[in-house]
Amino acid sequence: MAKDLEHTILYDIYSPLLTEKQRDTLDLYYNEDLSLGEIAEVSGVTRQAVMGCIHKSEQHLYELEEQMGLAARLRTISTRLSELEGKLADSPECLRIINEIKELL
Repeated sequence: MAKDLEHTILYDIYSPLLTEKQRDTLDLYYNEDLSLGEIAEVSGVTRQAVMGCIHKSEQHLYELEEQMGLAARLRTISTRLSELEGKLADSPECLRIINEIKELL
C-alpha cells in the first residue's frame, strides 16, 4: 500500500511530464483502481502491454524524482510545518497561516 501511495504522490507531481498514454494508463490503474485486464480492454491493447506501460511509467516517475526531488522537498516542508504548528499552538494567527500553507501544498 505504501508503494502505491508513493506512486500516486509522484504521479500527482510529475504527471505533466509523462506522455498522454502513460498518464491515462496510470490514472486508470491508481486513481480508478482498474485491473490490468480492464485497462487493456479499454485501451485496446494486451494485458502485458498495460503492465509494461505501468512499469516503464513508474520507472520514469522515480527517475524524475531522483533528478528533481520535489516529493522529498514537499515531505520535508510538511514535516517542518507540523513541528512549527506544535510550537505555536498558543497562537491562533500563526496556526491559521500554517494551515493555509499546508493547503497550498
